[in-house]
Amino acid sequence: MNAPAIPPSPYSSALGKSNVESHTLSVLVDNEPGVLARVVGLFSGRGYNIESLTVAEVAHAEHLSRITIVTSGTPEVIEQITHQLERIVPIHRVTDLTLHGRVIERELAMIKVRGKGDNRSEALRLAEAFRAKVIDATIESFIFELTGAPKKIDDFVELMRPVGLVEVSRTGVGAITRGPDGM
Repeated sequence: MNAPAIPPSPYSSALGKSNVESHTLSVLVDNEPGVLARVVGLFSGRGYNIESLTVAEVAHAEHLSRITIVTSGTPEVIEQITHQLERIVPIHRVTDLTLHGRVIERELAMIKVRGKGDNRSEALRLAEAFRAKVIDATIESFIFELTGAPKKIDDFVELMRPVGLVEVSRTGVGAITRGPDGM
């Protein structure tokens, strides 16, 4: 008698190889003291890295917050993280947005660039190409505001390094699935 076939985990790779992958997890939680500490404690206690973390209340009347976490690991590690998050009591739902495929990820960054003369002109030219907005300007510097996919922000920051990059402040990734269905 054959045992019933167990469907493969959505985290398994096609060849069964364990490659490190980046995943975006969306976690719906009660908005109460200590919840974020418990979530972060799960990651730190097990040696998992958090690449990006954003938290905001999304339903005031219900006192619900959404935590968006970008982390990386093998498919088995990501699956383990998801299951461990689901066991934390004030968590209502954990969704691995990466598995949906139809996800929009955005991040806001403020980028300070120092420069005069040609460097100043080059910074403005690059900012225009990336649709970055000047939110502060002095004779010697600019602060640009840029919203977009994390890769777009990474690319802009790298282009600003030789021009006179001084400082970068990023909000972290916000993500949502496309289409009519919610989390």
